[in-house]
Amino acid sequence: MKTGPRQHPTPTTRPRALHAGLWTAQILLALVFVGGGIWKLTTPIAELAEVFPWVGQTPPALLYTTSGFDVLGGLGVLLPALTRIQPRLTVLAALGCVALQTSAIAFHLSRDETDVAFNVVLIALAAFVAWGRHTRAPVTPRS
Repeated sequence: MKTGPRQHPTPTTRPRALHAGLWTAQILLALVFVGGGIWKLTTPIAELAEVFPWVGQTPPALLYTTSGFDVLGGLGVLLPALTRIQPRLTVLAALGCVALQTSAIAFHLSRDETDVAFNVVLIALAAFVAWGRHTRAPVTPRS
């Protein structure tokens, strides 16, 4: 039995499951980051503080800055790939989401808040998107 050289996946040969998994992860990240960011930007601080005690114990600028980054990260992880306009920005946005969630974990742990499982899940999804869209299933830019 003769085998030829191993070929790297191309846009036409990459596994469909990986492609579908990446799109699913991108959509989930966009929903969580954009939805959460808009919710935090539009909900009064007093109401948010009932859900997230840190909101009432830190300057409002921290809430608004991180919420803005949430919205930008969620849009960035989906729109460049979806429109195929500068799709490499999807990788950078996913890495930004990893950095944002890593910072969130450090912040919460510094306050002895140990419930960071959701942040870890978001890191895993964003890292998967960054890896997949960079190495295994990049989106071809619009010509």
